[in-house]
Amino acid sequence: MNSIKVLLVDDHEMVRIGLAAVLGTEDGIEVVGEAGSGKEGLLLAEKYHPDVVLMDLVMEGMDGIETTRHMMQLLPECKVIVLTSYIDDEKIYPVIEAGAFSYLLKTSRASEIAQAIRSAVNNQPVLESQVASKIMNRFRTSKQESLPHHDLTEREMEVLKLIARGMSNQEVADELFIGIKTVKFHVTNILAKLDVEDRTQAAIYAFKHGLAEDDV
Repeated sequence: MNSIKVLLVDDHEMVRIGLAAVLGTEDGIEVVGEAGSGKEGLLLAEKYHPDVVLMDLVMEGMDGIETTRHMMQLLPECKVIVLTSYIDDEKIYPVIEAGAFSYLLKTSRASEIAQAIRSAVNNQPVLESQVASKIMNRFRTSKQESLPHHDLTEREMEVLKLIARGMSNQEVADELFIGIKTVKFHVTNILAKLDVEDRTQAAIYAFKHGLAEDDV
């Protein structure tokens, strides 16, 4: 089996020396190049065609995010593993969107970095636990923000809550002091926006998403 070719891209020489020394003791892993800048990293990547790139994020000139983006254009099959000291949102999301495959902190043990490299070539991403939590929270927030009921007007939300309580159109009209035709108009809009077929499904949706409570 061929060794996994690894390229190091970090503007701190001592970090590169340390990584090269540690990874050099790992079976099946070969450090084929060390770059002190993003631009140099791209040149070495074009020369050596690494399987994995260990990428620093904060570098002078071309940072790790931009370098990762160009790296993916140059070598789409290459796996970029971010190795950094930063877990800020403004670093995590842009570099993942740029194509980073895994995200580790420089406090990771040598064995963890080596395992992440092996996992990468097997198409198994590895994320620092804090980073994974941030990504999941953002996913949940994004999912919540895109829910259909967020398109309902304030009045439509009031009608939906009353429907969920089992009220008829006439009862809804009496409760809200509006005409029956207006209620029917709102119900039609609610069904369309929630993409449900009838009042029962609308009521089920309301209970499922906690919309039947007075404080919603």
